[in-house]
Amino acid sequence: MEFAAATGPLRREIVAHCYRMLGSAADAEDAAQETYLRAWRGYERFEGRSTVRTWLHQIATNVCLRQRERRSLPAGLSGPEPDWHLRARPAAPEVRWVGPWPVDPADEAASRQQVRLAFVAALQHLPARQRAVLLLRDVADLPAHEVATALGTTTVAVNGALLRARARLARAAPDPDELSEPGSPAVRERLRRYVEAFERADVAALTDVLREDVTLEMPPHATWFAGRDRVVGFLRTHVLVEPGRFVVTEVTPPANGQPTYAMYLGSEAHALQVLDVVGGRVRRIHIFLQPELFPLFAQPVSRDGGPDLPG
Repeated sequence: MEFAAATGPLRREIVAHCYRMLGSAADAEDAAQETYLRAWRGYERFEGRSTVRTWLHQIATNVCLRQRERRSLPAGLSGPEPDWHLRARPAAPEVRWVGPWPVDPADEAASRQQVRLAFVAALQHLPARQRAVLLLRDVADLPAHEVATALGTTTVAVNGALLRARARLARAAPDPDELSEPGSPAVRERLRRYVEAFERADVAALTDVLREDVTLEMPPHATWFAGRDRVVGFLRTHVLVEPGRFVVTEVTPPANGQPTYAMYLGSEAHALQVLDVVGGRVRRIHIFLQPELFPLFAQPVSRDGGPDLPG
């Protein structure tokens, strides 16, 4: 009972930390489970030299550092495809994707800016220990000497790694000040128009709600597009070929605190869309062509009431 009382309220924060480290909701849950198992086994030896929160972050970080796979989004693999006439090409089988994570935007343990897909994907480009230092210092807000103890290094090394991580992340991560508030009336209206345009295959209406610098990524395809003309050209030619082809429903709670929609092709689960809205218009479109994600977001895989995919 004492262990549960001391550690239970911190579990969501630890899962969020593991998700930022690993870029996968499933891997984050597994890492958090292992963290709590190790903590339970060692709780009698916990001497209170740090807080329980710091101790759990230390265990979780070291669990995550054992995983060597680097995850990415298509934009992290290669440059954008210039020819939107071509069909999207699948990635190599060994590619591991950054995945979406269901999180309530009001969840204080998972700040919306710090779990955005683009931010989590940018984190994966950091060396693992730099990523750990940055998350423990700038997100978990642990003192440098505690991070040094957690990682078995020195405070000087931690401070150096933090500077390098911040510099690399500044080049790769989106500007948090650009993020539009998805609950504002203007943005909600734009998102409504986006969904209607998708369902009606209304390319002109869709174009109106996209930024000129919009990008489109479609895991597990490696192909991605940058720029409104190319994104719209691809969607018009290969996706929005007839009205009523897709049914699009809002997902709550959303992925990564961003507007999220379940796409059904006819009555069957087809893809999960996660959007970034910047300046009141859609800046990034992530279309996860992975129906196996639907149960993670409590979405039916069939609008006809068919059986769910295994979770």
